[in-house]
Amino acid sequence: MSLTDTGVPRLCADLGLPGLADIHVHFLPERMLHKVWAFFDSVADRGGPPWPISYRYDEDRRLEIVRALGLRAIPSLTYAHKPGMAGWLNQWCADFATRVPDAIHSATLYAEPTAAADVRDAVDAGARLFKVHIQVGGFAPDDRLLDGAWDLLQDKAIPIVIHCGSGPHPGVHTGIEPVRRLLTRFPRLTLVIAHAGLPEYDEFADLAMEYDRVHLDTTMVATDYVESLAPMPPGYRSRLADLQPKIVLGSDFPNIPYPYAHQIESLQRLDLGRDWLRDVLWTNGARLMGLGRG
Repeated sequence: MSLTDTGVPRLCADLGLPGLADIHVHFLPERMLHKVWAFFDSVADRGGPPWPISYRYDEDRRLEIVRALGLRAIPSLTYAHKPGMAGWLNQWCADFATRVPDAIHSATLYAEPTAAADVRDAVDAGARLFKVHIQVGGFAPDDRLLDGAWDLLQDKAIPIVIHCGSGPHPGVHTGIEPVRRLLTRFPRLTLVIAHAGLPEYDEFADLAMEYDRVHLDTTMVATDYVESLAPMPPGYRSRLADLQPKIVLGSDFPNIPYPYAHQIESLQRLDLGRDWLRDVLWTNGARLMGLGRG
């Protein structure tokens, strides 16, 4: 019997977990969110498989859903795609963190002359998690305009969820090499590679093995949707086992074409054991986001 959303809290209780530590959740300004949904609505028109948004609800309803699922912290994870956006998005995230008591204060950055100041302002305001989307942003992660921002985030050990793999569509600066160049200069960055870097699964797993603070998030990994498009390579399941302390739950809620529970079920199907599942669903993400047991 398939796992359902209502069954997720029961699974957490069975594993002895206080809930879920999902590091890859999006709450965006409404106009921005509707533009994101419009993009996914048009995937089939561009030749891809249909991408129906499973949680197309207003903000209050979406908050109810993630709380019912058992999320103990709610990221916002906005991302800038042009100069001048990061500052006002970070202010929106600060407001979200103020009015949503279980939010984790998030922020973003963009490769522009104000990047270091934008990041400093966000951190001073309380940001504990950053999101960067290399494909959408269209900038190189090792752009020198970001040096001051990376230096600050490295010193503060603040995790950065970074979409840098070439899926679902490659960008000018996506793939392993730009991130490897970045880490050569800032080796202590706490990076969380969104979607485990798919389709460059093995390359980003190598990076996580090499750098102490590099993690992989599970967003869409092993789901039926992604396995039909960019399946995990042979032997990758054993690599996920070897990287147990560095695999972090991610979902991409609400912008997913299947129920939230399918992501959890897909991780269960890997059959890597209860300890692995506990670490992925809670321990690793809770450590990065600074959550306690309650």
